[in-house]
Amino acid sequence: MIRETFLALLLAMTLAAPAQSEPSNALHVSKDPSCVCCAEWVSLMEEAEFEVSVTDMPNSQLSRLKAASGVTPELASCHTATIDGYVIEGHVPAEDIKRLLAERPTAIGLTAPGMPIGSPGMGPEATREAYDVLLIGEEGQTEVFSSYAAGPGR
Repeated sequence: MIRETFLALLLAMTLAAPAQSEPSNALHVSKDPSCVCCAEWVSLMEEAEFEVSVTDMPNSQLSRLKAASGVTPELASCHTATIDGYVIEGHVPAEDIKRLLAERPTAIGLTAPGMPIGSPGMGPEATREAYDVLLIGEEGQTEVFSSYAAGPGR
């Protein structure tokens, strides 16, 4: 329990850190150690030139981390990341993360709720189902940040 409290406090301090003049590209990912799609997403983020670090943790601890970060069950996915004061939940494309860092909206972060087929790390784009990436506001409200149409194979 002490470790979970420490991790929640560490995340809260990261989110409360003052904005830097240059956005950081240090992306920290928390995930279940056996999650294959999470590992694939991490690889894609490294290819997109993020400096990725990973913490493996059991799903029970990951659920507490999500809740402490402001990610409700309806907005959740399989992994949770932080970058430059923002939370990135699930299979969010690298381009959306880069746009978030460039625009710097007042928000908790981004989410691709669930595990949309064909999103980064979830299989080929040709079989992609339509999905939205949502911006999570400070009060937990959401708005569409970007939309992805279904792939030609859908």
